[in-house]
Amino acid sequence: MNHLKSRIDRPLVALIGAFFLAIVHQYLFFENLLGVSYPIFIGLLYLYMFYNAKDQSVQYSWFGWMLFGAILLLSLTYALFQNPFFYVLNFVTIPSLVFVHMGYILSDQRPLWYKPQVIRVALNHLIVQSLRHVPTAFTLIKPKNSTTSGERRKTVIGKVLIGLVIAMPILMVVISLLSSADGVFDQVISRIPDLMSNLSMGEGIIRFVWVCIMCLLLFGYLWGFIDSKKYDWGHKQEKDLVDNPAATDSLKVVLDPIITATILVAINIVYVLFVVLQFSYLFGAWEGTLPEGASYAEYARSGFFELMIVTAINFVLLMGTLVFSAKDQGLLQRINNMMLYILVVCSCVMLYSAYTRLVLYEEAYGYTYIRFLVHAFLIFLGILLIVAGLRIHFERIPLAKFYIVLSLLSYVIMNYTSMDTIIAEKNMERYKQSGNMDESYLNSLSTDATPLLIRFSLEENGIMDNYLREQWQNLSMRDRDWPSFNLSEYRAERALEKYFLGDN
Repeated sequence: MNHLKSRIDRPLVALIGAFFLAIVHQYLFFENLLGVSYPIFIGLLYLYMFYNAKDQSVQYSWFGWMLFGAILLLSLTYALFQNPFFYVLNFVTIPSLVFVHMGYILSDQRPLWYKPQVIRVALNHLIVQSLRHVPTAFTLIKPKNSTTSGERRKTVIGKVLIGLVIAMPILMVVISLLSSADGVFDQVISRIPDLMSNLSMGEGIIRFVWVCIMCLLLFGYLWGFIDSKKYDWGHKQEKDLVDNPAATDSLKVVLDPIITATILVAINIVYVLFVVLQFSYLFGAWEGTLPEGASYAEYARSGFFELMIVTAINFVLLMGTLVFSAKDQGLLQRINNMMLYILVVCSCVMLYSAYTRLVLYEEAYGYTYIRFLVHAFLIFLGILLIVAGLRIHFERIPLAKFYIVLSLLSYVIMNYTSMDTIIAEKNMERYKQSGNMDESYLNSLSTDATPLLIRFSLEENGIMDNYLREQWQNLSMRDRDWPSFNLSEYRAERALEKYFLGDN
């Protein structure tokens, strides 16, 4: 209660801040593509949240800072790159990480970042607590009969805010009409940042509604952390389990070590046989030794997805055994550990087999987004298997923590690998070696690959000039405001201009 009292004089400041942040939001994103506007808004959002929640007890940790750094780096990709896959995926990933990060550092429930609880806390604040405080915004601006100077001041501020809210759409409509009616007035207005000068009546209404909705959502989300309410949601059984550890132990799933050993031995017999046969092809395929009657393309395509599915099954089996298997220090435990080691080794061999098949397939048919991402997933899964293999011997390794950190770092790294550039480079190497090139796919790559395509076209007597000229025309004709600025597009346009107008 004391904490809430210390904050009771700040809700109007938070509401006004949400209002201006909502104005910035619609200015940056209304009819603008995502660009430099995205990291700018993320920075302003964090500034708004931390300034108004500065009295809130923030949970600092190395993971919190790492997650914050990942969010900033991912938001910067909208200003630096133009990869269409991550452009769409980050549209969902970044807000999700922001909500998890806010819930982790600001929630008074203090969730552990490696437990599923952190997701439940994030959703609770995003939906339940936020919606609960939407009416709070209206109570703040509602005039009240008051006698104290403090209450009178609140009433005055509230009335001023109401006046601004009512005046804004009227001003938008009036300025828009006057600008259309008088050319001189329109010139005067155009000297001011043209936020309103070119607005139509319909657009002004849309912007106004946008600002109002965003203001309520931002304020509700912030105030949900400052004045949160705990709900049971039927978790009484969960509380009883916390209070009664014996009940927790009784409900915990435990795999019998004998059953586990039987399953692992049976599966490993098949896997070892497969690996022994596979080795003749793993290394033989590169030297022209293929299964009888199979071409390189058929060999590359056959069994790839099956190997992926089997490896995924192995990974689930490995995790289940490590997490749920009963611990025994005797001979049976050593047998199970040995079976797990064999399972890890066989899974790695299967991953390598799938990897070589994919490389052969790419050499035959070219390099694409999907094949590149599958490459990355195979490497990522291999790293997870290695960590799991270490966990067999070092039982104190926290798998959940390792996997969360590895996943987050891997995703950020993938965003900064410049996938389009690598794909273009690999397809160019393939063209120089075999003379085969999927020109239409190269034309579909983003502007990240444009400098490389220019160099390639220069080396190959203008082979890509028609596409590059068309791309230059499209980039030159675009009329984008500064919130949509993207370094990749800017660099590509300058390179194309130099290529076609320079000495080349």
